[in-house]
Amino acid sequence: MKRVYELDVYKLAEELSDLIWNDFDHWDKKVQNTIGYQIVRASDSIAANIAEGYGRFTPPDRKRFYLYSRGSFEETKAWLRKLIRRKIVTVEQTAKYQIIIEKLGPKLNAFINTTKIIE
Repeated sequence: MKRVYELDVYKLAEELSDLIWNDFDHWDKKVQNTIGYQIVRASDSIAANIAEGYGRFTPPDRKRFYLYSRGSFEETKAWLRKLIRRKIVTVEQTAKYQIIIEKLGPKLNAFINTTKIIE
């Protein structure tokens, strides 16, 4: 069995959160104190919940955390839309985020769907 940090879905989640983490330093204090801390926590939570679920024993436990991860992914996208709409991130940065998001979303859904729960 692979280690969690070897999974493509986990690597993409880490890539997204690292990109946000690095961009955070370039935002002014108003943005950092409002959207900034929220999006850092949400994006970090994507990979953290994948890791926590991966370490759980039963499929229902695993799936619950993977679903939390998807919720954090959706929250991250909501904060990113605000940053884009308010012109905090550049067109170039937006393109980088979009590439990762377009890969991560389907991989996360597929990963969740592989966790079968027998009722």
